[in-house]
Amino acid sequence: MPLPTEFVDRVEDELGEDQARRIVASMSEPKRIAWWVNPLRPCSSELLPTGRPLLGLSGVMTCAPSERQSVVRHPAAVEGGIYPINPSSVVAVLALAPLPGEEILDLAAAPGGKSILIAARMNNTGRLAAVESVRKRFLRMRANLQRCGVTMSKCYLDDGRNTGRKTPERFDRVLLDAPCSSEGRFRTDDADTTRRWRPRKVVETSRKQRALIDSAFRCLKPGGVLVYCTCTFALKENEEVVEWLLRRHETAELRPFHFDSVPGEEGALAGTLRIIPDDTFDGFFVAVIHKLAKCHGELAGAFAL
Repeated sequence: MPLPTEFVDRVEDELGEDQARRIVASMSEPKRIAWWVNPLRPCSSELLPTGRPLLGLSGVMTCAPSERQSVVRHPAAVEGGIYPINPSSVVAVLALAPLPGEEILDLAAAPGGKSILIAARMNNTGRLAAVESVRKRFLRMRANLQRCGVTMSKCYLDDGRNTGRKTPERFDRVLLDAPCSSEGRFRTDDADTTRRWRPRKVVETSRKQRALIDSAFRCLKPGGVLVYCTCTFALKENEEVVEWLLRRHETAELRPFHFDSVPGEEGALAGTLRIIPDDTFDGFFVAVIHKLAKCHGELAGAFAL
C-alpha cells in the first residue's frame, strides 16, 4: 500500500530529501517490539518475556517483530509487570523529568503508558492528574493505571482545553502528548494507518493543539516545565504550535532538549527534538518549555482538580 503522495511531498518539502527518505523507508520495515519493565509491579526476571535491553533507556526491552503476540499476551503484561510501549514515548517522560512529591498533569493522557512511567519515576509519591476527553479511552486509561500499580493518580474525564481555566498555575510539570495526525505510525503494509489521513486533518488538528498547549501552559506554576510532544512530522502540528505558544506568552521559554540514545535530530525550531523512525523507534517530536516568573497580564483563578 503506497503512502499518500501529498504526505510524501510535504515531508520532502519541509524536512528535506534525506530525512524524508529515511522516514518513508522506515514505514516499510518490520518494527521491533518494545516493552518497559514496571517497578511498581515487580516480578522475577524468569517470569518476564525474553528480550534484549535497549541501550540508553533503562528498563526498556525489545525483541523481534514476530514476537509481538507473545509479548502483549504474556502473563506479565496482563498483570502489569510489563507495559508494551514504543521507546519514543519513554523519551517524552525523560524530558519531563518528574520528581517524587511533585504535582504533575498528564493532559490527553490515554491510554496511560506515560502516566505509568511518570508514577514509577516518582515512586508513587506526590500527585498525578491524568485527563482524557474520550470516555472509551478514559476507561481504558484508568484500567491500565490500576493494573500497573499506580496509586498516586486521579483520572478526569474532561476536555483538556478547559483545564488551564480550572487549575491555573497549579502543577510543577505538565506533559501534553497532543492528539495529532499520527504520521509517525504510518505503515505501508497496513492501509488503516493512512486511510483517514488528509492534508486538511493536519490543519484541523493543529487548531486543537494550540488550544491544548495554551491550556497546558496556564496550568504550570512559575518555574514549571511543559513537555509538548506528538507522533507526527508536520511542522504545522509541531514547531508552529510551539512557536505560537512562545509568541502568546512572555513567560514561555523553549529550553534545548536532545537525547543521544535515539535516532534523533534537531527539529526545524532550534532546541526541539525530532525522532526519525527506524526499526525500533516511532517518529516523534519533543519540545521542552519552561515557565518564567509571572509577567503582568497572566491569568489566575481558583483550583478545581
